[in-house]
Amino acid sequence: MPGENLTRVEAQERRAIVDTHSYEVTLDLTRGAEVFGSRTVVRFAATEGASTFIDLIARDVREIMLNGRSIDPATAFADSRIALDGLAAENELVIDADCLYTNTGEGLHRFVDPVDGEVYLYSQFEVPDSRRVYAVFEQPDLKATFQFTVTAPAAWKVVSNSPTPEPTLHQAQGPDDAATATWAFDPTPRISSYITALIAGPYEATFSELTSSSGRVIPLGVYGRKSLWQHLDADYIFEKTRQGFAYFEDKFDYPYPFAKYDQLFVPEFNAGAMENAGAVTFTETYVFRSKVTDAVKERRVVTILHELAHMWFGDLVTMKWWNDLWLNESFAEWASTIATAEATEWTEAWTTFNAMEKTWAYRQDQLPSTHPVVAEIRDLEDVQVNFDGITYAKGGSVLKQLAAWVGIEQFFAGVAAYFKKHEWSNTELSDLLAELETTSGRELSSWSKKWLETAGVNTLSPEIRTDVDGGITRFAIVQTAPADYPTIRPHRLGVGFYDLQGDALVRTHRIELDVDGDLTEVPELKGRTRPDLVLLNDDDLAYAKIRLDEQSLRTAIDHLAKISDPLARSLVWGAAWDQTRDAEASASDYIDLVLRNIGAETESTTVRTTLAQLQLAANSYVAPDKRTASRERVADGLWELAQAAEAGSDSQLQFVTAFANAAATPAQWETVRQVRDGEIELDGLEIDTDLSWQLLVSLAAGGVVTTGDIDAALAADNTAKGGEFAAQAKAALPGPEAKNAAWSSLIDKDDLPNTIVRSATLGFTHPATVGDLTAFVERYFAMLLPVWESRTYKIAEYLITGLYPAPLANRGLRDATRAWLEANADAAPALRRLVLENLAGVERALSVQERDAQ
Repeated sequence: MPGENLTRVEAQERRAIVDTHSYEVTLDLTRGAEVFGSRTVVRFAATEGASTFIDLIARDVREIMLNGRSIDPATAFADSRIALDGLAAENELVIDADCLYTNTGEGLHRFVDPVDGEVYLYSQFEVPDSRRVYAVFEQPDLKATFQFTVTAPAAWKVVSNSPTPEPTLHQAQGPDDAATATWAFDPTPRISSYITALIAGPYEATFSELTSSSGRVIPLGVYGRKSLWQHLDADYIFEKTRQGFAYFEDKFDYPYPFAKYDQLFVPEFNAGAMENAGAVTFTETYVFRSKVTDAVKERRVVTILHELAHMWFGDLVTMKWWNDLWLNESFAEWASTIATAEATEWTEAWTTFNAMEKTWAYRQDQLPSTHPVVAEIRDLEDVQVNFDGITYAKGGSVLKQLAAWVGIEQFFAGVAAYFKKHEWSNTELSDLLAELETTSGRELSSWSKKWLETAGVNTLSPEIRTDVDGGITRFAIVQTAPADYPTIRPHRLGVGFYDLQGDALVRTHRIELDVDGDLTEVPELKGRTRPDLVLLNDDDLAYAKIRLDEQSLRTAIDHLAKISDPLARSLVWGAAWDQTRDAEASASDYIDLVLRNIGAETESTTVRTTLAQLQLAANSYVAPDKRTASRERVADGLWELAQAAEAGSDSQLQFVTAFANAAATPAQWETVRQVRDGEIELDGLEIDTDLSWQLLVSLAAGGVVTTGDIDAALAADNTAKGGEFAAQAKAALPGPEAKNAAWSSLIDKDDLPNTIVRSATLGFTHPATVGDLTAFVERYFAMLLPVWESRTYKIAEYLITGLYPAPLANRGLRDATRAWLEANADAAPALRRLVLENLAGVERALSVQERDAQ
């Protein structure tokens, strides 16, 4: 938004002038539904006589006092900044303001529970949103202590980074007034503003504790809304937390750095979770009120450990600027996966990592917006769009490779030395690499240049020649790189040979080797009999796309389910999908592969990822003249799989929900209706609240229910989650009237909360209503600039990505997108990036359709 950006150069210039000591932040949360009072006292050193600015987004600024001198807010406060001049060597700044609650998941979010009318608040400050709550030098390398004092209703719980103190009660002012209280928290250690936190409301809570490796007793808390509390399995969350604490304190050789550890499940949260120091917030998606898949259960464990890893990596030691955001997130991604695999019951976490994270990374790395792992971050808008598959998943993959390259023990030893040397301060990538060079004895600057400072993903393909008897006369590995990003990289990888033996596809031989350059000969495989399937990158050591040769792909289509190792299966699934996306294999063949083999897949995340790819193939990747038949065939195939699945199994639930999402004919929607109404029963399948809603969304997209039916379902489940499903279902209804109403609620008004916006966009572009989307192409491009300029970043992102009529996947949409980009060359780079990524999806679809038509 205009006036709310901050460039890296500005941050560097301000850091050269300012060194922050402390903040005292006093908040009054008793002033109604719109505004809260915010008073900030900042103490900081500065270059004497210099000028700078402090950040604040507020409705009104009442008072600004710098070293006892009054500054006129009318002249000093503009957009998101307060100008400060005539600084002393040591300064005290006082700012008194009225700030606004949000419903966007940014700043201090206010939520009213439809179940009981209770009000819940939580903060979300990463990247630049602590300035929506108090005046602050909003950049990660200006660390300080933070002391919060909060006045709120006495019946509430108030949580921040420091342990919650006993509140001071106040007398109610009148007979109708609720009692209030004030909580005066102790100052935090020196931390960055984006990990400060405030969570307040009538949350339920339960408490436990653990003993740290330092001997300190660490209090633990789990919090959730009253109306969801019965579904919150706090004992399990405490158990995973203890396992994570023990693992990280041992591997990092550094005791937990904060005074307590609370985990709070909060409503209408944009992300999975946020690593506020000692007060981690989580999405309520992780409170299971209905049956969920093992994929979601495992994801919650990984998320719990991801945020815990951040207490050291990110909170104790923090990046100087957001170009090292990747290191923060990639490290937590890698650390949480290895901890999940080695410290919890989810021992196949690396298979999950390959199926989900790496799939995400490979897709992101092939977009026109791809960037080196160490991205160029010019300003805050750059950071916002950089929470992507490179920052999280490619970075995590590369760190896994780095740990193998230097040795896992040496890697952990280097990390431990890094924490000790840089505790409570800010660092750059070179600081970590220096410690890893010391512990491993390896030179890492050339590794860093190839892996962290260049973009793009390499492709590895086998080149095999055989004699008439099937003996291998030549085996080589060909490495290619895209023309735009031509870096050829070194890889450590395995090559697996798999042969059919009875009813199994078994690994009969494996070698491990270094691959570098365009062509790597593998003479040790000469003379061996060519196997039924050759798997490059066996055991998933490398970050690269792999190709299956023609014979191996045919074997996979017929026999993938017979591979016993779940990681090997995941690699074959991924290779087949990559070849399809790259128009080297047909989408119709991919559909065959999935429908023939997915019924036997045991790994929940592999099933989840593959079913999503199956639907994309059917909806957008098959040739246009085959699309109707393909969608019908996929839905019928999923229904057969659902009927054949083990009673009550994870796969049964996934196949039923995928069938409902894929339904495309009146007969299929009638089956969905019969399942929802109990006329068709599948043994072990309970039509619980969330599944009933998912089936209703399908029926809405099929046009076989009305807004009245959706309203009746919402009346029966008048909860936050029910509201999200209802918004999705109404937006999924076909026809101009329903689509216009959904569009108007999102674009013509600006009052819907973040989760409703996100849900409505999902419904709006439901593939079953693709015919309705043509009418919105022109309106989509007309709304881009107004939305970008008038909405918060997160809402704008939901609308720009969520309302793009991608299911059309035709030349008309491609041409309209190109025309907008050409006409808006000077639009904000972050906005253009979102539109470019949308365009890339359509261009890829057209290429894959062309291959499928052959």
